[in-house]
Amino acid sequence: MKRLPSALLVGLLLLAFGSSANPAASTDKTKAATESTVDKINILAHGFPLKPVPFTDAEDNPHDFSQYRGKVLLVNMWATWCPPCVRELPALQRFAKKFDQEKLAFLPISIDQEGKDKVKPFLVSVGMPDFDSFYDPKMALDAIFPLDTIPATFILDGSGTLIAFVRSFVDWDDPKAEALLNSLIEREQQRKSETVHAVKIMSEAKTL
Repeated sequence: MKRLPSALLVGLLLLAFGSSANPAASTDKTKAATESTVDKINILAHGFPLKPVPFTDAEDNPHDFSQYRGKVLLVNMWATWCPPCVRELPALQRFAKKFDQEKLAFLPISIDQEGKDKVKPFLVSVGMPDFDSFYDPKMALDAIFPLDTIPATFILDGSGTLIAFVRSFVDWDDPKAEALLNSLIEREQQRKSETVHAVKIMSEAKTL
């Protein structure tokens, strides 16, 4: 599958996000009050392969999504100056611990311009000193993700393809969130199994 130019990808994501809104929901306050925030997560009918874009960890080591091939990635873009982002963090930390780290990688990435000098003392101040954040102070990931609205969570499969996203606060303690991620993990395990099977068939064919 060919990679889309980043500008086109951003446009398609914004279109998908906008088209997912339900006009009737705004007129039905009772329904809106009972809707799960997990329902805001957009599952893409067709995934978008993403190019590698670097970000760093707390020790300034470079990372990109290709390092996590074979795992579902939950990428959460956040900042200390964003109240809904900070509100999400405790639930996100609890949420990530529910999954096998060999199958799901949790990557919270701060876009604070001051990087870890701002983020580390902030996390201590809110009682989360052990929260391991990554950093993108220059917003390099804006080349592949629309970052004009945060919090934003992007979900990638094990091949580095964007398969789902949400650009708003999500209650990650909601059981629906765990069910959704488990379904995506199961899909990834099936994809890997099919890939292994295909490779085996090709290998056997070459020996004939």
